[in-house]
Amino acid sequence: MEALRWTLPVIRWSVAVTGAADVGFIEPMVRRRLSSLSRAALKVAHDCLPDPADQAQGEGVRLVFASRHGELKRTTDILLALSQKEPVSPTAFSLSVLNAMTGVLGIARGERAPASALSAGEETLGLALLEAHAQLLNDPSSPVLVVYADEPVDPLYGPREEGEESGALSILFDSRATQLLECSRAPRTAPAGARASFGTQIDALVHCLESKDTTRWQAQSANAGGGWQWSLREKAG
Repeated sequence: MEALRWTLPVIRWSVAVTGAADVGFIEPMVRRRLSSLSRAALKVAHDCLPDPADQAQGEGVRLVFASRHGELKRTTDILLALSQKEPVSPTAFSLSVLNAMTGVLGIARGERAPASALSAGEETLGLALLEAHAQLLNDPSSPVLVVYADEPVDPLYGPREEGEESGALSILFDSRATQLLECSRAPRTAPAGARASFGTQIDALVHCLESKDTTRWQAQSANAGGGWQWSLREKAG
């Protein structure tokens, strides 16, 4: 695999742990049905998005939502209910799909811009950044918001993998930004199973954003792409 390199213009970013995140901008009837994962994702997304009243008419923010496991806990509850021949709530089912969060956010904001959702194993966050780059390259006239959120899978599925943790991160990219996030994905630089400096991509990327240090992350799976690197700098000129 050849190395990939690209840059993304950063306006702002937000990070949160999953839990009782404040999502007061969501209607109470919808809010009480949200999982901790969706709450964290919606919270960081809301932190980065402009007030709809401040947006020019017709100007929207494209959304890329990424999660390795998505609403797996909710899906597991549905499957367990079915195995016991218990009824399944249509609302629970509709909120179990990977792109549920994008729909909730779009309705809350009256957002009509395109939204997508992706999952790509332990490299999910990095590949969401590549998707954002492709979208900005195709159309630099409107911003792209990347929202990543994940949490460990239920022990029902087996031992917890090293590096799995709860967390959410959003980054707003806009061609008018003065900071550039430099991203690269290269062939494996260490054997499968080698210990990385950071357990997860979100750990490495947040450290880069907070410290402006160059950070590296190494995929653990033999089937994954290999090494990732991020750095943040000011745009020249």
